Order: sequence, then structure tokens, then C-alpha cells
Amino acid sequence: MFLLQGNQLFAQGCEGGDEPAKESSAASTETPTIKLFGFVQSTYDTRFLDQTENSFNFRRARLGVTGAVANNLTYYVVLETGPMLSATGSAYLLDAFMTYHHNDMLKVSVGSFKQPFGLETNTACNNLMTIERSYVNDQIVSPNRDMGVMLLGNTDKFKYAVALVNGSGLGVKDNNKKKDISSRFTYKAFDFLTLGGSFRYGYPTNTDADRTTYGLEAELNYSNFKVTSEYIYDKGAFTTLASSGCGAAPATLGPKRQGAYVMASYMTKWNLQPVVKYEFFDSCLDFTQNMTEVVTTGINYNLNKSTRIQVNYQYKTEFIEIDNDALLVQFQFKF
Repeated sequence: MFLLQGNQLFAQGCEGGDEPAKESSAASTETPTIKLFGFVQSTYDTRFLDQTENSFNFRRARLGVTGAVANNLTYYVVLETGPMLSATGSAYLLDAFMTYHHNDMLKVSVGSFKQPFGLETNTACNNLMTIERSYVNDQIVSPNRDMGVMLLGNTDKFKYAVALVNGSGLGVKDNNKKKDISSRFTYKAFDFLTLGGSFRYGYPTNTDADRTTYGLEAELNYSNFKVTSEYIYDKGAFTTLASSGCGAAPATLGPKRQGAYVMASYMTKWNLQPVVKYEFFDSCLDFTQNMTEVVTTGINYNLNKSTRIQVNYQYKTEFIEIDNDALLVQFQFKF
């Protein structure tokens, strides 16, 4: 969610982080503002399956506008134009919401936006340390975009966001008469440490089958060293009809599921940033053969503030081992 007067986005828009996070001044009703932004991520993926697959593709290609139409009313609209994320190969509306700014502690957004749940899901796509998000975020937080209304706000140390949404996913009308609630809270315990938690409750399929999700997160920033970690537990109904919004195919889940990751990175003086990430995802806690573990090692190179190259190798293990490691290369530029 973008805030005026030089504050940063919190929990809305895949472009989050600091693109387009900063607006120098609010607009009056007579002089509405508009700012164009976007980014492109082109990739080369090699999947070491039984028969090795490799392909050039667009991971994301997004174009958006943001601005103010009044002293306390802003807007944010983003299109996904990458043909490989759309089921039809056509551009589609990703985010579109307006926000009323009463004060720092009370803002109201209405429209289509990211659900306020989890750290990695609400990290801007163009600011991710690894090319792909963790399994637990792609599968359990899904659908990570929805339509509804959100309350959010912040102080120097505390941030919150609470949303009431359809629960049926991006661009889909609700399939029942009940709404879902999703929320995220973070607290800056020290200058170098931020802790947070998330909660979701709703009815993804009908009015009788509910779903409950809990999340814990921690982020440590010390000098050029960064460590992030997250744990998510989920139980109840789920739907495979809603996509995550970032191209991950929904998996079949058991009655209870969980996952976590821990990731460390260090920015060197040469603009090279080594990254290592361990994650696990258990799609069904009632059985012992559903655990997937992934170790991602990689390096990021920032040519400048707007251009970055990432290389990742994913080593994957399952209860019954299969050949599915991957080598991913991504080139990104943003404007």
C-alpha cells in the first residue's frame, strides 16, 4: 500500500517496496497527479526433470500508474502484460484500488489488492532475494490477491492491515454469502529486528467449509547482512480454482498443512549479493510422505538501481526422490 508524504508502501501491490513507494506531495482536486511505473523480468529456466526442459520466458511484465486525485485520496492500478502468466496469453488487471488517507494510523482501501498476509507474499516481486517465492507462500497464502476493503495504518514501530475480501481470488466473484478476513501486524522491536504475525479466516468454497491460517515472521537487517524467516500453518477447506497471481499452479492439499523458510543474504561492496535459502513444505500433516525441502543458492548482481541479474540453483528433495532440480536465470529492469 503506498502512502503519501514520502512514506513507503505496506502490504499492497506487487510493486511494493519502493516502486512506486514515494510521492513528494499530495495533489489537490484541481491538479490530480499521475506517475507511470513498471518492470520486466525475463528469464531462462532449466528444469532437470526426467527429460531436461529449458526455456526463455517472461516471468512478469507489469505496467502501472499511481497518483492522487485529492489531498487525501490516491489510486493505484497495475496491468500484468506478460503472456505466460495469463491463461489466455492476454494482459489482465492485477491491482486496482483507491485509498482514503485519514491519518497515518487510519487509511481505507477499496478494490483489488494483495491480501495482507505474510512477509514474502507482500514483498515486491522486483525486490525478492530469490527468483521464486517459497512453496509455502505460493500454496498456502493463495489466492494472494482478492477484492474487498482494507483498513491499515502505521507508526514508527507498528504497522497493521486488516482486509475483508471475497475469498475467491483475483477477478472472481464470491461464490458464497460469507466474506473472508485477512490481517497482518508487524512491530519493530529493535532498529535491526522486525517481528510480525498474520491471520486469515474464511470460506473459500461454500458457507459450511471454513479455513484458518496463521503466520509468524521475522526480519533482521544489520549493516549489509539480512535474514528473513517465516512459518505458516493452514487448516480446513481450500480451492484449486484460484491462482496465486504470480503463476504458481495450486497444489492439492490435505486437511492440515504447514511450511517455513529461512533466508540469508549479504550485499558486498561490488554490488554482488550471495543468497542462500532453506525451505520446507508439508502439504498434508496427516501423512509422512508429503514433505518437500528446497535449498536455493544464488547470487544477485545490481548493475544499477534499476537493473539486476539473478542466478539461482534449486536443490529439491522429497520423501520419494524425483529429478526436479532447477537452474534459474533472471534479468530485470524497472522504471
